[in-house]
Amino acid sequence: MKRVAIYALTIAIGLFVSAEYGEWPVNIWCISLFMALYIRAERKERIEMITVLAFATPMELFFSEVWLIYEYQRDLMPLFVPVGHWFLFDAGRRISQYLPVKKAMYSLIPFIPLVIYGVWTGGDTSGLILLLLVLGFTKWGPQPALYATMAWVALLMELWGTYLANWTWANEVPWTGLTAWNPPLLVGAFYCLGDLLVNLSVARFEGEHPLEESE
Repeated sequence: MKRVAIYALTIAIGLFVSAEYGEWPVNIWCISLFMALYIRAERKERIEMITVLAFATPMELFFSEVWLIYEYQRDLMPLFVPVGHWFLFDAGRRISQYLPVKKAMYSLIPFIPLVIYGVWTGGDTSGLILLLLVLGFTKWGPQPALYATMAWVALLMELWGTYLANWTWANEVPWTGLTAWNPPLLVGAFYCLGDLLVNLSVARFEGEHPLEESE
């Protein structure tokens, strides 16, 4: 879990430094850490790292600059964000090893009453859709434990980032007529989607069966 601790400290301290002092120290540290890990990684992990960047970068730009569902503190996406997705993905993957696949769905149960509350009060009507997505990823995706874990890990990271005002989620979700908390309770659905795309892409590239873990 040493790697997870490094990721956790990088995310926690990095978001604080970025919010209070500036992005460049965090950009330099995060990109340097990513490069160091890439150099030491095996071939498959290198493919995963590049694939995460390939999906995370355009998705972040689309969500923040086109769809406008959230806005960064200094308008443009910080350079540390794409590599930060790798840190979160790899941390979630390592933590998910301790969650039995058969218990993955059960770990999501605490979200249900909170989603109902958000819909009932009108504060987070998007929560129901996002919950269904997370449940779908966990039920039918190739790595159920990872998606269930990411729902919690992503929420913790988002709570810290929004508390520091690194970014702010829109209360009214553009194009949809839905509402969302800041952050949305099931924000992990976006990370599950990204992780699913990475899982399937790397499995296809490596010639592996993408459903091996969930069977």
